[in-house]
Amino acid sequence: MDVFRAIYTSRPFGFDESMLRGILADARRANARDGITGALICRADIYLQWLEGPEAQVRAAIARIWQDDRHLEMRLHVEAHVPERMFAEWDMLHDPAATWIWSQAEIDGGALQRATPEEITGFFLPLSNLSGVSDPGSDARDGRTNPGT
Repeated sequence: MDVFRAIYTSRPFGFDESMLRGILADARRANARDGITGALICRADIYLQWLEGPEAQVRAAIARIWQDDRHLEMRLHVEAHVPERMFAEWDMLHDPAATWIWSQAEIDGGALQRATPEEITGFFLPLSNLSGVSDPGSDARDGRTNPGT
């Protein structure tokens, strides 16, 4: 099965918990509809999002996000065809990147501009082992695909 993967970063505009819940709800609804799975790493200063699925649908999702005024300075870091999904069980896994990605000072110092696709991809690898774990801060079903659909 050919899967298209895209990973982008953006800077939140007006970040708060309510906005994050809205973004996650929107992503989960659209992703379930479009056959997309993925993960969102976020803090008040950065979003890193991994999307995977049919290429046309992933590219359409990226285009919608690009137009979303909750995202600033969006940058696409990875676009690749891969043999399988890494987050097949998740409409959108949420991880509040507390300490294991760049610090605010590193981001302010240009870490995003210097980041390699391998570095960006590497931030998500620890999350790929969360199969069977509920999404933090949400009902377990909210972040998972529904195999019955």
